[in-house]
Amino acid sequence: MMTLAAEKETAVLANNFQGKLIYPGDADYDEARAIWNGMIDRRPAIIARCATVSDVQAAVNFARESGLPLSVRGGGHNVAGHAVNDDGLVIDLSRMNHVTVSVERQLVYAGGGATIADVDKATQKFGLAVPLGVVSETGVAGLTLSGGYGHLRNKYGLSADNLVAATVVTADGRIVQANEKENSDLLWGLRGGGGNFGIVTNFVYKAYPVGPEVYVTAVFHHGDYAKEGLQLYREFNAIAPDDVSVLGVLGIVPDGAEPFPEHTHGQRFVAYVGMYAGDPAEGEAVMRPLRQLSAEPLADFSGVMPYLDVQQFFDEDYPAGVLRYYWKSLNLLTLDDAAIERIVEHAYQQPSHHSTTDLWHIGKGVKRFGSEHGAFYGRHAAYLLNPEANWEDAADDEANISWVRDMVEAMAEYSDGSRYLNFAGFQEEGDAMMQASYGSQYQRLAELKQKYDPTNLFSRNANIKPGH
Repeated sequence: MMTLAAEKETAVLANNFQGKLIYPGDADYDEARAIWNGMIDRRPAIIARCATVSDVQAAVNFARESGLPLSVRGGGHNVAGHAVNDDGLVIDLSRMNHVTVSVERQLVYAGGGATIADVDKATQKFGLAVPLGVVSETGVAGLTLSGGYGHLRNKYGLSADNLVAATVVTADGRIVQANEKENSDLLWGLRGGGGNFGIVTNFVYKAYPVGPEVYVTAVFHHGDYAKEGLQLYREFNAIAPDDVSVLGVLGIVPDGAEPFPEHTHGQRFVAYVGMYAGDPAEGEAVMRPLRQLSAEPLADFSGVMPYLDVQQFFDEDYPAGVLRYYWKSLNLLTLDDAAIERIVEHAYQQPSHHSTTDLWHIGKGVKRFGSEHGAFYGRHAAYLLNPEANWEDAADDEANISWVRDMVEAMAEYSDGSRYLNFAGFQEEGDAMMQASYGSQYQRLAELKQKYDPTNLFSRNANIKPGH
């Protein structure tokens, strides 16, 4: 709880705050503290819903001076629930969700509280898109700062790779610009180093001509074809053009799932879901082999659709506050037949039919950026393995969490231990996981943390300890 001194400082904060301060007992408190993952139920002492960069600056200064635990909320979509805390301060950026587009320069300016949907809606008016994630309710801040895999990754790279500048409030309360000419070391750290170095209140991204319509493959074959399906996925990716970014997915069709035919409910599946970023007619021909794994797929939703619809394709599968989520990941150095057999062996042991096992192909668009471009580590991998446990009942927590952990452990021999830090469970493995997940980048990141946040004020994240 707050000390008397902290309460006095809160009054000072209120006098310098243009947004809204929300406290326990306020009518909108429970709504303000709720986030996407239904497992997370935390009660902050103050939620500072910022309206301006000056609000963020004032809140950072208050957190530093009061000693209250500090969390930063962008979209509130992080699996680990870093956006909220108990008995501390939450700096809530959700009102700062502005998006503007410079069509001539193909640059997009997005506030720290913007979601993927906010950016897509603004950019598609001009036939442009920023490489972002695949669930539209996700905040761009957390996504970008730890990487950002999406449907455009193999053509244009990660979200972090396309960050060209940022406005940042640092731990000492300064407002600084990070770009190639000013604080370029900070820009390097923001491209994959997480929320360790400050609060980004404005992102500037490169955008590219995409849409308004694209070709999408979304085909679900019976799980009896799982091994052959992942082999085809591997062989297809080896020759596919950069316009293709496709997920390989193993799972079970949930009961009542629409628009799946009723006879498919409860059936195991191997699916391909992805997009062709070029001409839709060309995309249909290129991606056709994925639809021909079996003569009669369980369901085939492939076709030409608006890019905005593609970006919302998965939204209904991940409702906010309804399901409980625990996701982990592992960078795979190979996807040979033995690795495929082990993935299939573990995948269908999922306790919940809402869960899936996902494979993300890491193609040329990601690999063309080197370690000097940004802090993101993982480009050396062939695939990202992502078992996602999604379930309804708290009584099933242990079974679902164990399923994910067991799969990651079983696949360890195919990896160097590095993870994608947007999918890192509750980051309970601590420093060892962080060092493995940044490899040769880690020491430089620790030194950058020492420079910009030597007291580790920003610690509720995929945390890098300050170091020399």
